[in-house]
Amino acid sequence: MYRIGIDVGGTNTDAIILDENHHLIHAVKSPTSLDIKTGIETSLRKLLQESDIDKTQITHAMLGTTQCTNAIVERKKLAQVGVIRLGYPATASVAPYTSWPKDMVEKLSGRYALVHGGYEYDGQVLGEVDEAEIKALIEKWRGSVESIAVIGVFSSIKNDQELQIRDLIHHVYGPEFPVSCSSLIGSVGLIERENATILNAALCKVIKTTTEGFVQALEEEGISDAAVFLCQNDGTLMSIDYAKQFPILTIACGPTNSIRGASYLAKIKDTMVLDVGGTTSDIGVLQDGFPRESSVAVEVGDIRTNFRMPDIISVGLGGGSIVRSENGKITVGPDSVGYKIGQEALVFGGNTLTTTDIAVRLGLADVGDKNLVAHLDEDFAKNVQAEIATIIEQAIDKMKTSSGDVELVLVGGGSVVIPDTIRGVSRMIKPENGGVANAIGACIAQISGQYEQIYIYSTEPREESLRDAREKAVNQAVLAGADPATVELVEVEETPLAYHPGNATRLRVKVVGNMK
Repeated sequence: MYRIGIDVGGTNTDAIILDENHHLIHAVKSPTSLDIKTGIETSLRKLLQESDIDKTQITHAMLGTTQCTNAIVERKKLAQVGVIRLGYPATASVAPYTSWPKDMVEKLSGRYALVHGGYEYDGQVLGEVDEAEIKALIEKWRGSVESIAVIGVFSSIKNDQELQIRDLIHHVYGPEFPVSCSSLIGSVGLIERENATILNAALCKVIKTTTEGFVQALEEEGISDAAVFLCQNDGTLMSIDYAKQFPILTIACGPTNSIRGASYLAKIKDTMVLDVGGTTSDIGVLQDGFPRESSVAVEVGDIRTNFRMPDIISVGLGGGSIVRSENGKITVGPDSVGYKIGQEALVFGGNTLTTTDIAVRLGLADVGDKNLVAHLDEDFAKNVQAEIATIIEQAIDKMKTSSGDVELVLVGGGSVVIPDTIRGVSRMIKPENGGVANAIGACIAQISGQYEQIYIYSTEPREESLRDAREKAVNQAVLAGADPATVELVEVEETPLAYHPGNATRLRVKVVGNMK
């Protein structure tokens, strides 16, 4: 029995095979292609040819991809979205798409409607849903929208109105029409939750193309019976059907794959992880084996959101980062030769000085032809290393929660450029096979489910609230592909809302389970 894990990075697409005991059978790296799909197909084909395993024994295939992130950043392949906000007239002063980049609004059509409905902060009805109003709106939009985002005021307390609208849309447009409900995606805060929901709705075409392309690539290589999963940004997996409902959860899954892979390889559940790629380095924190989650609103493509995101700092430093020296000042990155490092770096016969060239010159890496960098002054190379160390030290300081030194697990294909000594790091661990930690993290991940809602403990006691939230989190995990018998509680977070007189608390519950 084998598992295949593929992770698409900005520079390389990594692919690995694990056996039933999670032992690494084979790993390959291929340059990430501009269309992403070609790079995945190349890595998969190369992996299967070189490993020469029995394809019929492949039971699972996992993909970590940047395509949803790229679609938002590049404003490409996005769906035409209709936005329905339940909260008229109370919320009319701040319209949807407020503070959005103009080009992004145009890409998504900018079509929205404020309709009656929504709740007050204490769960009282702000307005009843007018079904005639919704049906008229849906008919007006017929043929002009490809996806709809539904956002209700304080739907984080009660979301029945959002689900009612979703059912109406499916009744008119058909059950396959993409509808995103904000209560299932974002947290407290109307505008940020609305923004995240609109982005999720906009990604419906991208995720459909991605999932179908991955399945097709597997079938072309003779893999037709494997269960297929996509990586989420909390270090877990989700089924294809679940990914189609929540494509936004694939954003930033690459760094979390590496963090989970680092945890597995180093056999450490609580530590800091530095993942160095070809273009960027990502720093995250492991807490009980899972990536630490961000507690603040996060911008995605210059759009402020509040959906679940990992607490990650990215810096423009990688194995392909360009090194320059002007007027005695050394700079490293943030620009990089990226996937062209095999042609442009000095050690490979190119004309661009990169961090990899510096590592080879100092004897830290054994790639390419070291004679091609022998002319570099050793003191200059050491000064470049000092600049690299400074970049990493500053990033690590931002991730610390105390002033003490930290333990650091170093992974990623570009990790050879990192100095052995970093100020503020007590011990640096470089696990075997750390170069493909991202794909390993994708392969060994479990299925998660998470549920977040505001509960009013004065009317619904804490134990009943916890039980309800856990049941709904388990349902989410099962929908994402988890075996119900293996699901267990891993995290409970309670945040009292001081402004509410009824002992209201924002309750977030997370569970994980094994794949079916």
